[in-house]
Amino acid sequence: MKAVTIRTFGGPEGLAVTDLPTPVPAEGEVLIATEAIGVGGVDAVIRSGALAAYGFEEGLVPGSEVAGVVTAVGAGVDPSWAGRSVWAFTGTGGGYVEQAVAPAEEILPLPAGLSAADAVTLGGSGVVAHFGLAHARFAPGESVLVRGAAGSIGIMTVQLAARGGAGAVAVTTSSAERGERLRELGATHVLDRSGGGGEDAPSGYDVIIDIVAGAGLPSFFDRLNPNGRMVAVGAVGGPPPADFGTKMMAAFQKSMSFATFSSATVAASARRAVRTEQFAAASRGELHTVVHEVLPLERAVLAHRKMDAGEVFGRIVLTP
Repeated sequence: MKAVTIRTFGGPEGLAVTDLPTPVPAEGEVLIATEAIGVGGVDAVIRSGALAAYGFEEGLVPGSEVAGVVTAVGAGVDPSWAGRSVWAFTGTGGGYVEQAVAPAEEILPLPAGLSAADAVTLGGSGVVAHFGLAHARFAPGESVLVRGAAGSIGIMTVQLAARGGAGAVAVTTSSAERGERLRELGATHVLDRSGGGGEDAPSGYDVIIDIVAGAGLPSFFDRLNPNGRMVAVGAVGGPPPADFGTKMMAAFQKSMSFATFSSATVAASARRAVRTEQFAAASRGELHTVVHEVLPLERAVLAHRKMDAGEVFGRIVLTP
């Protein structure tokens, strides 16, 4: 089968199309003939080698979510899954392939009206957005700032905050055109990447959901209200400075808090329940997915170049 591997850490040119044996699902697993493969920001971070110290090695097949048809099931899996269209989480890798293996507890049937491309645009990002806001203890009426809102996680966070009754939903983004698209999805104020600008934007926010991290993260503590909460749900801009906490300590009397959030800390059953509801909402047109572009699997290098260049609004989807 065709697959894309990380031949060498670094730029997108380190990705390579190769042939691998078709896997056989082990006990508790299913095999899926992929129809859509989500290209996520974490894929680019892993590809760069930034997470090599955490056990990621060259030769890895990147990608964590796919959608397609179950073609085989392993021991202990209900055989009725065979032939069904599903979304699946493959883990921290294994998605950029024609045939993907996934744990049976991490698959979900696709409702009528939800395409495979829409599923891999919503499946992972919607859960992160939902539980990221919950981790920040977001409540109706509070003001929310989404830092780095043009990706699939940011787009879903904007929609869920607006649906949840936020008093204001501000976004940072790189252009007025992207800002207008985010307004159509529920944003009320558009800021530049530094958090500046935005006519009549709040001077502070109760909740900041940060998808970027990087060198600019500490400056956003200045934009938290007293008792404000910042939650980092991604790090597409790299890690923050080692001393980023000193900014919080300098504003000790504001009682601000900072946390990271990974959906890996949420029980599979809870993720499944939220994802089921979100898939149903999307199939009814109540949540909107944004597919930036659909590319063949063999053009994964181009997909990553577009991500690195900051050209992507929403999510790129690969198809075998």
